[in-house]
Amino acid sequence: MADKKAPRGTLGKVLRHVRRYTPLLLLSLLLTAVAVFFSLYIPILVGNAIDVMIGEGQVDLAVVGEMLTKVAVSALLSALATWLYSMMNNRITFLVVRDLRNEAFSHIERLPLSYIDSHPHGDIVSRVIADADQFADGLLLGFSRFFSGALTILGTLIFMLTIQPIVALVVVVLTPLSLFVARFIASRTYAMFRAQSEARAEQTALIDEVIGTGKLIRAFGMEDETLDAFDKTNEKLQQTSLRAIFFSSLTNPSTRFINSVVYAGVALAGAVVVISSGGIAMSVGGLSSFLSYANQYTKPFNEISGVISELQNALACAARLFALIEETPEQSDRENASLPAARGEVTLSHVDFSYVPEKPLIRDLSLAVAAGKRIAIVGPTGCGKTTLINLLMRFYDVRGGSIAVDGKDIRTVTRHSLRENYGMVLQDTWLRYGTVRENIAMGKPEATDAEIEQAARAAHAHSFISRLPQGYHTVIGEDGGSLSQGQKQLLCIARVMLCLPPMLILDEATSSIDTRTELRIQKAFALMMQGRTSFIVAHRLSTIREADTILVMKDGNVIEQGSHEELLARGGFYEKLYNSQFAVT
Repeated sequence: MADKKAPRGTLGKVLRHVRRYTPLLLLSLLLTAVAVFFSLYIPILVGNAIDVMIGEGQVDLAVVGEMLTKVAVSALLSALATWLYSMMNNRITFLVVRDLRNEAFSHIERLPLSYIDSHPHGDIVSRVIADADQFADGLLLGFSRFFSGALTILGTLIFMLTIQPIVALVVVVLTPLSLFVARFIASRTYAMFRAQSEARAEQTALIDEVIGTGKLIRAFGMEDETLDAFDKTNEKLQQTSLRAIFFSSLTNPSTRFINSVVYAGVALAGAVVVISSGGIAMSVGGLSSFLSYANQYTKPFNEISGVISELQNALACAARLFALIEETPEQSDRENASLPAARGEVTLSHVDFSYVPEKPLIRDLSLAVAAGKRIAIVGPTGCGKTTLINLLMRFYDVRGGSIAVDGKDIRTVTRHSLRENYGMVLQDTWLRYGTVRENIAMGKPEATDAEIEQAARAAHAHSFISRLPQGYHTVIGEDGGSLSQGQKQLLCIARVMLCLPPMLILDEATSSIDTRTELRIQKAFALMMQGRTSFIVAHRLSTIREADTILVMKDGNVIEQGSHEELLARGGFYEKLYNSQFAVT
């Protein structure tokens, strides 16, 4: 269930971000004060003009003309100041939202992968995009209306007290009713706007999932089920939005009713004062000015009540954005030393790891890998092969034991320097929007065209790249666009071929490549792995026969290790696993 109130300190965090732009804020306040002053000066001028219209043939046209000129100048100056402070408010708002988005995005890059893996990606996207937009709308409305409304209330109250204090007291006495109604409704709408933001995030997550798995949905005929799921989330968003907007919209008509009562009270009390004093305590022009002020005095309450409702939505979105920004980041490694070019000696000592504490995955794993050796990792699905790769790259930290490279615990060196020593090709390819050249040169941006082409030739990717419309300068869309899975994997292999670091990780690196190309790639890999420590994960055991050592994993433990011939001769789990690939069912 959504919280009923914004988390404590949310407004304070917003104000701390706004405080960075104090000069702009002060200028906005000054311009707002100028705009309010000239708009409130107009009723005085109109009242003075009315007072020189005594009767038929008793109109001082010179004074009336002078007052009308002053009214025109005041209106012009008020409009100019309003335009300028609106510009200031827009600038402050979008600078604050830009800062928050920058903080959120940079923080995402520092979050542990465990957070990214355990949260819907659509929800994270929704916080950075949709929630930030909603927050911007509420903040801009707050700047635009709250400041001008507050100054208008203060200014009109001062002007009314100078005209007729007794009648002004009527306004002061009745005003708290409007504030009470606005506060009563607004205090109950936060939970509704919070639920609306969560429903919007749920819908974004579903859309993100459907777009990313469109082929699978169609292949399995899941269109109707997917549409039903979308209809449910859409209905939920519609209901939460309708509920939030309906209750927040009650604020304005409720305060308008009370403000109408205030206006009627002022008109009645003012008329009584004018008649009873014969125009001495208050003139007809003064009453006209007073009624104009009473109308201007109550109008900001309507606006501020609407602002309060919008701010509830803005605070709900801001709270979700701050919750993302304040998530615990990866343990900082700024104090750690950089890992120089590694020789490639890797040692695992009594390593324990689990994604969920109550479900151990890897237990007491010890392994010593000499520099330049090729280590193949095999085993049934879910045995911990990819998890071991994640630990070597320090995408996750071990829960017990240690992993060392060249005798240095990898937790004592920076992640960047550690990962610079690894070249990695995964089964799940990743290409970014950009040219083919930019994707290959990702790990070595300064590479020359000749070096990039040489790496592509080594990866057997040059042939299909040459057939693309602009060759190496062809722009490919998100995640490879229209390239086949095999072509995308060849580009990822070329990316590693270009850098050739001292250690390699090949996790099903040829899973999407045809058999003929795979044989060529395997030869290229053999050359690439010479003198480099290599970890090879493969389901097709025929691809790892040449490995120096094969680790056989089961339930997070290495149960067998040795060369291909040694393991077959033992007749153990590896022998059964190997022969099962050739069994006829």
